[in-house]
Amino acid sequence: MEAFLISTLAVAVSEIGDKTQLVALMLAARFQRPVPIIVGILVATLTNHTLAALAGEWVRTALPAEYLRWGLGLSFLAVAVWALVPDRVDPRAKDVGRYGVFVASAAAFFMAEMGDKTQVATAMLAAKYGALIPVVGGTTVGMLLADVPAVLLGKVTAQKIPLRAVRYAAAAIFALLGIGVLAGRFI
Repeated sequence: MEAFLISTLAVAVSEIGDKTQLVALMLAARFQRPVPIIVGILVATLTNHTLAALAGEWVRTALPAEYLRWGLGLSFLAVAVWALVPDRVDPRAKDVGRYGVFVASAAAFFMAEMGDKTQVATAMLAAKYGALIPVVGGTTVGMLLADVPAVLLGKVTAQKIPLRAVRYAAAAIFALLGIGVLAGRFI
């Protein structure tokens, strides 16, 4: 349960203002069809985060425990710093193709998540907990908690959220995880 809850919280907070949330806003504004966009987000996130979690679990088995602890702790601290940097979306991202709203949304989200901090966090959380389903479930729920309101409420939501404060909160969560791992509390 801890893996699920920490994964949900970490991703939900760090996703606010993230480039994938900005992609959700763009897709919502362009297509104005929330259900296929949300299903596309779900499918892309499950696929992307499952692959990331599998990589994280492999790292957990491949590295000695002490290396894993230091690698994870420093990685969480690096993601904390990364969370402070505002994301921007490539203007070409709004041209998502002619294959329908679902496919366009799933493809756009899958690509936007490649190398993103939430994908990296998913791999690290899976390495930390060794619990693929709770981590993927939690990161997926966290992604949906942040992105579904963006799809449903569009630009109104983005303008009312204090993104700077959210970035600081996400950085704090990842920093606490990093410090806890380095101190031997979480691994």
